Amino acid sequence: MRAKKDPAFCAYLMRIGNGQEKTNNYNKIEIPNNFIIPFTHEIDSLNLLFNITYPDLRTFYSNPSFITSRIILTTKNDFVDEINDMLIHRFSDDAIVYTTIDETIEPNDQCQFEDFLHTLHPANLPPYRLTLKKNCPVILLRNLNPTEGLCNGTRLICHDFKSHVISATIFSGDFKNKHFYMKEMTEMTYLLRLQTFLCEMIQVQINDDENNFCFAAIV
Repeated sequence: MRAKKDPAFCAYLMRIGNGQEKTNNYNKIEIPNNFIIPFTHEIDSLNLLFNITYPDLRTFYSNPSFITSRIILTTKNDFVDEINDMLIHRFSDDAIVYTTIDETIEPNDQCQFEDFLHTLHPANLPPYRLTLKKNCPVILLRNLNPTEGLCNGTRLICHDFKSHVISATIFSGDFKNKHFYMKEMTEMTYLLRLQTFLCEMIQVQINDDENNFCFAAIV
């Protein structure tokens, strides 16, 4: 956390929390200019934000502490998905794309509405396409085996991907550096989420599995 290593930023947060920070004529707290990314164009401003938050990502993307020691907060699921997609493409190595299964309640409606369902991205449901790459961080979203460290909220780094198996290592907590092969399961699903840059959790159902990955986080 920046507050632990930046006394000036810590003091700024404390003043806000204690109601001591100065306000403007509209009784609003003004954010200092050095905290702000100037808006010029959406893509340009986002790229500047990425470069400041994750400098030299292509060089340090394989360093778990570099990836997991910083985060970007946003306010909407749509922003989370957009930023995740942009950042995952900055990772080296080939991408693997998983697609979800969208099913209608009435089987007879499947043919008519399947393509439409693919376009929907409601909160707490997976996107239709999920892109993962080697060394991307993920968050487990379901208790699979708590005695082995596979709990809701466990953070892992992906190493390899097969059609029905994901190879990953826990990178924090009591089970740090423990390696797992998470295979596709029927009914009992595993939930992963790409967890590097943003922090909102999204379920992704891959065949009979639910996988979540997260680069972005919701405030």
